[in-house]
Amino acid sequence: MKNLFKISALALAFAGLSFGAKAQTSTPAPATSGTTTQSGIRYSIGVEAGLPVGDFKDNYKWNLGGSVQADIPVVSNQLFVTVNAGYNNIFGKKDLGGVQGLDVTNFHLIPVKAGLKYFPVSNFYVQGEAGAAFLLNKSDVNANKSTAFVYAPQIGVQFPVSASSFIDAGIRYEATTKYATGVDASKVNFIGLRVAYGF
Repeated sequence: MKNLFKISALALAFAGLSFGAKAQTSTPAPATSGTTTQSGIRYSIGVEAGLPVGDFKDNYKWNLGGSVQADIPVVSNQLFVTVNAGYNNIFGKKDLGGVQGLDVTNFHLIPVKAGLKYFPVSNFYVQGEAGAAFLLNKSDVNANKSTAFVYAPQIGVQFPVSASSFIDAGIRYEATTKYATGVDASKVNFIGLRVAYGF
């Protein structure tokens, strides 16, 4: 029930930020690095995958998830504020250490982040985001925290595929603080890829 409440609150907050920003944003000049809505806001829905690094890779092998993102223009079509919410399932290793039946429980995370996205040249961007990552199965993975700070620097390309849509592909490093006090392996660290359809 607590998790359902958190998910609902996050969804409402994301929607509120998106619509609030839409109401305050003026129509920008024609896009040079992707398409925009009439208000200038770009929305995207993406698929994400990644490979754990650091101590986290000892118990986990890969992750798969998805996210929605709004890019809100600040300076023409060069600088945007981003708001991103998603879901990540991080798959635990099976038969850990060669021990038959010793399987690591998957991590289920909902990261919610905000940040900046900057286009130094047309179609190429650098992005940095930070926020909170909510662990949905804290007791199953022997964690004593359900929320951790998360940050994610990213680089990528965004290019139009039609007058009203674009593809956004980015590579990022994402990391959290510890979910279990004193356990470095409870920090979620991975190199991830996001491929999204934007409109």
